[in-house]
Amino acid sequence: MAKSMEDRLRNLKQEKEGESLPSEQKVNFNNSNILEGTDVIIDEEIDVKPADADAQRPKPVPKQNRKGSKALMAELESAKELAEGNKEKYTRLLAEFDNMRARNKKENEGMSDKGAMDTLRNLLPVLDNFDRAMENLPEEEKTGFEEGIEMIYKQLKEVLADMGVKPMDATGQEFDPNFHNAVIHIEDENYGENTVVEEMQKGYMYKDEVLRHAMVKVAN
Repeated sequence: MAKSMEDRLRNLKQEKEGESLPSEQKVNFNNSNILEGTDVIIDEEIDVKPADADAQRPKPVPKQNRKGSKALMAELESAKELAEGNKEKYTRLLAEFDNMRARNKKENEGMSDKGAMDTLRNLLPVLDNFDRAMENLPEEEKTGFEEGIEMIYKQLKEVLADMGVKPMDATGQEFDPNFHNAVIHIEDENYGENTVVEEMQKGYMYKDEVLRHAMVKVAN
């Protein structure tokens, strides 16, 4: 019985040659000498090299394909050109946006200044009245009322100065029609030609613009 089993195992090993067998396997034999379901354990490990082992090795990549095919390289170059084009468009749009924002800011400031100038022009006659009142106040022995008027006058001038309103002080300057409005011409050798002798009405500037032209007396 034992000999017969060795023969069968030998035959089984020969039949399985060239295949990878597990180190442990159960074999069932059905004949008159061996009980059905008999377990046989094969302790021998069989290492069989595949017949086509070389074919399973990774093949080297051809040199012309190591950096990608020509089609892939062309696609990459196309993507680079597209990216550069998009960058130029973005830069141009950003510059246009900055210019538009600066232009809008300037326009808004101009509209704001125009509205402010209209309001300030309406306040100038009030300031003129204060000027005339202050000219008639005595320098000494002022009453509490007179001192109050003087304080209000100073406060009004300070507020206007903070807003950008400044008097021209044209007296002694050369006449300039951009800033002055000549209402009287006199002949006086004590003054140079075309010189502002006196301000009949004060002129004012608002920032860099003329808020009101000065009414002046000019020596010819």
